[in-house]
Amino acid sequence: MVEKLFIGVVLALIYSEITGIVPGGLIVPAFVALTLDNFWRALLTLGAALITLAIFRLASKFFLLFGRRRFFFLLLLGACLSELSYYLNQKYWVEESLNLSHPEIRIVGLIIPGLLASNLERQKFWLTLASFITVTIMAYFIGKLIG
Repeated sequence: MVEKLFIGVVLALIYSEITGIVPGGLIVPAFVALTLDNFWRALLTLGAALITLAIFRLASKFFLLFGRRRFFFLLLLGACLSELSYYLNQKYWVEESLNLSHPEIRIVGLIIPGLLASNLERQKFWLTLASFITVTIMAYFIGKLIG
């Protein structure tokens, strides 16, 4: 597992140096690539990042959010959404077949959605999203090749 994380971080760094685009953060593609065996977990994480970004854009119309405040707000909001989704799934999805609180079907980490949302906000949205998906898939397949 550590090797796969290392490969993901190195790939993100190389991609960032070559293209000048950070693919959702340097550690985000590595962590999401670890979960690509369970597609729903990766999709939930991306969805949480997009919801975080949407709430941020709405909140930035009413509050001064820039620099460290922007970054902290996005990280905190992503963590809150991650925990809220876990709580709601645990409380309301009672049936075993629909139980999304299972550890295999959770948003990846507390910080990952906020980091991804921060990079989507800072850089061009579609370029960053495409870069994130590209590096994540590359890290996943290289990780599968090495073991």
